[in-house]
This record gives sequence, structure tokens and C-alpha cells, in this order.
Amino acid sequence: MAQPGYDAMADLYAATFPHPFLTPLEEHAVAAFADTVRDRHADGPVVDVGCGLGQVTAFLAKRGLASIGIDPSEQMLARATREFPHLDFVRGDATLEQLGVDLPIAGILARFSLIHIPPEDIPDVLRCWASRTSAGTPVLVACQISSHAGQVEQFDHKVAPAWRWHPDRLAAALSGAGFDEVWRAVSQPDDHHRFAEVHMLATRR
Repeated sequence: MAQPGYDAMADLYAATFPHPFLTPLEEHAVAAFADTVRDRHADGPVVDVGCGLGQVTAFLAKRGLASIGIDPSEQMLARATREFPHLDFVRGDATLEQLGVDLPIAGILARFSLIHIPPEDIPDVLRCWASRTSAGTPVLVACQISSHAGQVEQFDHKVAPAWRWHPDRLAAALSGAGFDEVWRAVSQPDDHHRFAEVHMLATRR
């Protein structure tokens, strides 16, 4: 569960990214996900997987959702807890095993966190999500996009090993675990982003 890269760079990360979103599209995508969760009136919190500094967890809470942040980095969570003491944060990984098995989950958000999981392990993670959610539960996954159609490609992330996913490959992985794509929002590289990125919303089948 250790995440030494993010532990070592927690302070620098906080100084470099003082806001949770770099573009309006990123914020709109997460807001649309939050609206989808809220409109279902389902029991349980939204789980922010790889919550880091807790900024998006707080954004979800401000939109009226019960939210829990989960992250393997002890130092990132320490900063999140100091900044947002009214929110719940758990040290854990993307399988959600550290959350109580009886906890209902209203939605799952993973923005640029699954990129640090080896591609061969992603199906198991998504199956864990499926086992914790009911039909209709929304999940939002964001990642950098690979350069070649249908491929997953490792890239030189500054903090930890990471992989870029082609949106069609991501949709197929979600489908294989029991989630159907609803929409995807793709942004192109710009001054703040080296690669194209996708936010993909899917719901539990």
C-alpha cells in the first residue's frame, strides 16, 4: 500500500496544484458525475479513489454528497485531513478493501489514480468495484490517453510508474467488469497537459 513517490512530494504537489481542476472541462465532468449520483438518491457515500490532497473529495461534499477519500499515500492524506478535517479519509488502495464490506457505495470516482496500477491488475480492481456496487451505480474514471488506438502505454510520470489508456480500451475494461459506458469527455493537449485526457462515466450493469 506504500506510495513513496507521493509521500516524498506531498508538499510540492500541494504547492503545484492548489486547485483540484486545471480546466473547466475537468470541473464540469466531475460536476456531471456528482449530479448523476445525487439524482439517484442512493444510500452511501461517493468514494474518491486516489484522493490525494482531498480537494475533489471536498468538491463532491460541497455539492451535497457524502464523500470518502481513499489513498495509499500517508503524507497526502495527512495534508487532506488538515485541510478538510470535517471529511473522512482512509488509507487504502483502489480495491476498496479497507472500507467496511457492509458500507453501501453510491458512486466511485477515480481521477488519474488508476493510471498507477499495472494494466494487468485493472480488471481485478474493477471487479472489486462491481462487487461493492448495485445496478445503476455511476463511476467516473479519468486518465491520460495512449497514442495508439486500443493500446495501453507506459509513460514517464514524474512521481510513480504510470500508464495511458485509449478510451476504447478503458471502456472495454469497464464493460468486462460489469460497467456500461454512458459518456466520455476528451480534451486535447495544452499548456498544462502533455497528453490528451478522457473522463469516462459508466454505470453498473
